[in-house]
Amino acid sequence: MAGEERIYPVVPATPGSEPYWEGANAGKLLLGYCKPCNKSYYYPRGVCPMCLSTDVEMRESKGTGTVYTYSVMRPAKPVYVIAYVTLDEGPSMMTNIVDCDPSAVKIGQKVKAVFKPREDGTKIVCFTPA
Repeated sequence: MAGEERIYPVVPATPGSEPYWEGANAGKLLLGYCKPCNKSYYYPRGVCPMCLSTDVEMRESKGTGTVYTYSVMRPAKPVYVIAYVTLDEGPSMMTNIVDCDPSAVKIGQKVKAVFKPREDGTKIVCFTPA
């Protein structure tokens, strides 16, 4: 998107999500992975949300997915796009679609992860058209 860049606020990490934020700051999208049920999940936490196992770990995502749904925040300055992206690994995450014309975003569009700075210089995961 041309013009003014959006400023992303810093949100405190929840207990157990610190590795996710460390990964984002290093340019990696990390997902929770449950060993017993063999499924990835988002938002990372210490317990699998599907089977409640604590035998979980963090794994790097390919960082690619598809726009499931989105909304253009036109009253905001600058205008931005918030979306749910279904990752190729299966989970969906709420995110921002960046570096494109907001009117060009479409449901079903392929996207890839990019990392944008927050107010304190650390990074947040966003997506851009692939």
